[in-house]
Amino acid sequence: MTWIKFIAGALFGMGMFLLPVGGGEGFSTPVGLLTEWLEKIITDNIPWFLYVLVTASALGALLGRFYLPEWIKKRQWLAGLFTVSWPYLLTRLVALVVVVCVGGELGPAWFSGPDVGGSMVGLSQTLVALAFSLSFVLPFLTDTGIMEFTGVLLKPLIRPLFHVPGRASVDLIASWLASSNTAVLITAGQYNSGYYSKREAATIMTNFSLVSIPFCMVVAGTLHINNYFPLLYLTVTLVGLLLAVISVRIPPLASVEDSYHGTPQLREDVPQEKSLLGWALAAALQRAEKFRTDTAIAVGLEMAVGILFDLIPIVIAWGTVGTLLVNETPIFKWLAYPMGLYMWALGIPGAFQLAPATLVGFIDMFIPALITSPEAPLQVRFFISALSLVQIIYLTEVGSIIVKSNVGMDVKRLFIVFLERTLVAVPLLWMITKIFVS
Repeated sequence: MTWIKFIAGALFGMGMFLLPVGGGEGFSTPVGLLTEWLEKIITDNIPWFLYVLVTASALGALLGRFYLPEWIKKRQWLAGLFTVSWPYLLTRLVALVVVVCVGGELGPAWFSGPDVGGSMVGLSQTLVALAFSLSFVLPFLTDTGIMEFTGVLLKPLIRPLFHVPGRASVDLIASWLASSNTAVLITAGQYNSGYYSKREAATIMTNFSLVSIPFCMVVAGTLHINNYFPLLYLTVTLVGLLLAVISVRIPPLASVEDSYHGTPQLREDVPQEKSLLGWALAAALQRAEKFRTDTAIAVGLEMAVGILFDLIPIVIAWGTVGTLLVNETPIFKWLAYPMGLYMWALGIPGAFQLAPATLVGFIDMFIPALITSPEAPLQVRFFISALSLVQIIYLTEVGSIIVKSNVGMDVKRLFIVFLERTLVAVPLLWMITKIFVS
């Protein structure tokens, strides 16, 4: 039975997220097709769902800030949805203002029009469907043993390439596939338990914890490059790994101290009586044995609700604000002028028009896709999609968690790492785009 769980879970999970299938315009993935189907059902039958969701998120955060009922406090998962910091409370309130203005056709067009607030609301309808589809499928990929199996096999490569412990291979894969918050918290937990030093935890958080298959799908769908999703994900993976190899060897990551929180707990040697493959199978089967469908459903429900309450307000609020800053003010044009010169020197067409999209990702990873027109040339859309995904450091969500984790990364250091990744990635991604995208 355990073998069946492992093999069936691996095939189903990887197939749902990575298998190219025909659907609509060109190719998609099974999860992509499922998302399209759910989106149609929601928009046709309960178009008001998003407005209720954002309202509940904002009012719940206000309630959690000033008065949280005892029955909610006793339920840690529920309390976590409503107990948020002041910046996140402000984010949810801004999102509420946006949906009220868009839904009621209130306010000026530059704020609530179809190209600004309206586009954020429309995009969030897709995210609602995606939250339900990916949340209940993802546990079959992450909890049935395939990550443990792959992770153990990759251990001999991890230390020399990325200067982190071999056991981090499982953490890296889990981070790559799971949500950004979950990924950073996993790594922070490993640091607090003594399995990673500050430098090792900072390396994993800033290089591996922030890119996921579902988010790649969202970006690809936003910029209408679903047909190129396999190439996009392969590009992000290969360039992301190369950036990690480089960034761990230069400051500021290389200069983070190698101190531990408490006593180091690392034990990663493969038992002498086991081969590498045998130990990988043992680890995979041990994880698969614990997998239960009812638990997966419960975890999926928690994940879906977390996305609905946390991610969607961020997309609506920061997407609207970021779009306004880019479209209505010259701020990012000024800040991005040096980047425009850099891309112009590389021969990238429309370099100065694209430059703001290369920097706004530090605010939120999704904004570059939101401010890039779906009518832009295909190569431009692919390039911006890939760049926004390999930058992977953004303040709206994970940046604050990294800073709070006390792993030696403040906002200044995060921004330096962000710039380093951007400068190295731009020529690599444009070269790949020119060769393979047409």
